[in-house]
Amino acid sequence: MTDSTPPTPKSAAPDDKALRIARAMASKEGTTPALGLEIEAAGEGFARVAMRLSPATLNGFGMAHGGMVFLLADTAFAYACNSRNVQTVAQHASISFIDAGRAGERLVAEARERAVKGRTGVYAVSVFGEDGRIIAEFQGLSRTIGGPVIEEEQE
Repeated sequence: MTDSTPPTPKSAAPDDKALRIARAMASKEGTTPALGLEIEAAGEGFARVAMRLSPATLNGFGMAHGGMVFLLADTAFAYACNSRNVQTVAQHASISFIDAGRAGERLVAEARERAVKGRTGVYAVSVFGEDGRIIAEFQGLSRTIGGPVIEEEQE
């Protein structure tokens, strides 16, 4: 089986503005600080977010709870689709779980923009374990609702 990871788009280049936008969003969320999510990188149409699996994020089998994996992927998706400083929300998302995250493991979600047409965007998010194995694949469809995420003076 071959690796199906797409090549890194130019938009994955680090971007101070996209990082400021992601940090501003995180500062207004309850889940990001409560679960210790870390913004590792952000760029136009790209975001990478990490989370350490604590006991509170595990299911009854001692594996990563699917909702927590979805939350991590959805957070990376949100930061990627808001990276141009236009308020954008999810209009549809789905996830396929491939492998289980383990207690104490650090998971990383990488969101990449695949296409944008008008107010709609398509994003792919891969969630990886510490050893590089794929934990989940998330697909998100976004919709811009208008207005800036951060004010001009914050840019």
